[in-house]
Order: sequence, then C-alpha cells, then structure tokens
Amino acid sequence: MSSPEFIKKRKEESALVLTIDNPPVNVLNLKLLDELVSEVKHGSEDPSVRGIVITGAGNNAFCAGADLKMMSSFQPEDVERSVRTGQEAFASIEQCSKPVIASINGLALGGGNELAMSCDLRFASDRARFGQTEVLVGLIPAWGGTQRMSRLIGRAKAKELIFSGQIINAQEALRIGLVNKVVPDGEEVRAGVDYVRMLAAKASPIAVSQAKMAINKGLDEASVHEGMKHELEGLKVVAASDDLKEGIVAFLEKRPPKYSGK
Repeated sequence: MSSPEFIKKRKEESALVLTIDNPPVNVLNLKLLDELVSEVKHGSEDPSVRGIVITGAGNNAFCAGADLKMMSSFQPEDVERSVRTGQEAFASIEQCSKPVIASINGLALGGGNELAMSCDLRFASDRARFGQTEVLVGLIPAWGGTQRMSRLIGRAKAKELIFSGQIINAQEALRIGLVNKVVPDGEEVRAGVDYVRMLAAKASPIAVSQAKMAINKGLDEASVHEGMKHELEGLKVVAASDDLKEGIVAFLEKRPPKYSGK
C-alpha cells in the first residue's frame, strides 16, 4: 500500500499519531479526508494501538478548514459530494472503536474545528484558536459542526459562535467545554500520547470501547432510559471478556491488571 500524501503517521508506544500535513495551514481536501479515514481505520484494527492522536504539521494550524480553492470550482453536484464525504469521514472518526484525541496546535477553524469535535477528546495548545467561520464566506458548517457543537457546549452558545463566525482562544474554549484541557504550546501531542499511555496501563480496551459506544449511541436517543439500553449491550460484551476476569482478580490481588483486549 502506498504512503498517504497528506498524512504522516508514527507510533509512540500504544498511541498512533496522525499528523495532517498540507502546508501552510493544513486545509482539508477530499483526498486528505479519504487518507485520514483510512489511517484511522488501520489504527482501529491494530491490536497494539490503544488510542489515536490527530494533530497538524507546523506551528500555524491544526487545520484551518476546507480547501476553499477546491470549493471555488465546484458545481452544485460537487457540493453535495463534498458534504457527504466530510460528514462520513468525521462520523467514521467519531465511531472508531478506540479513543481518538485531537491535539490542537494553532488554528482550528471551520472544518478543522469540526474535525476536532468529531474526536473523543480535545487537548489544546495555549496558543490554539477555534471558530466555526463558515458564515463569513457565505457557508454554514456542514461537516457536523451544527450538530456536534450544540451537543458539546449547548444550543445557545453554539448559535452565538456559528452565527457570528467568532474566533475564540484556548482558554475560552476550555471555559465553555469545547476542549478538555489546555497545555503549554508544544506539549499538546505529548498530552494526547500520555493519555493513551495511561489508558494502556490501567484500562480494559474492551471496556473503553463499549463505554464509548454506549455514550455515543445514547446521545442519539430521545431519553436516558432508551440510552441505557446501550449500556446493557456494552455490559454484556464486557461480562463475557477475559479482561473483566483479569480486572477483578488483579484488584483482589492488589496488583496492576494485565489486559489482553479479549
């Protein structure tokens, strides 16, 4: 298989680090989206990978959004294809069986912020900036931004940011719940890798996967009661696993567990 053109990848212990590399500001084109989906899929299928970290190359941007030069030549039928490609790409990241962490350096604008929101966790450099800026060029967020942002930070705050295209700093993003953690500039990837390392040392991969499934599916339900059915589905999988037996025995023996992911 040929190497991806726009994605650099490396392993750091149990973490797969995927770096978007499309200078100067790592804008998203359709080929890049396809490559990102493919690499996330490979990571999800690799038993040695316990989590995936996505970041951007260089010091300017995590990702500054969709490639507007590409979009400027679109015909009406191309617009729908682009929207579906972006929506499906970010849905596949959201649905990855393993935790996916966005390590955000610099700008996360438009589609770049939508990409970050499709990840499970967001660790930001203290220089990072965030915005759904589509309205400023006559567009709306259409790669999941209207839906994920309102679920993350609430309907009213999402409308305030999306309607205005306002760009906020990392500290404000943390305050409103758009990011999980702010770290000194340059340490955002290390924070993501360290989190995956912590999971690998302490957490059953089956349990983490099933918890993620239950949370994501439950958010799509109309009620907490309906959502809890997904908890039951996940618990059935966990209950039949070797990891559960190992976790209980290790706890009783007062030793760190050695999970196999089976």
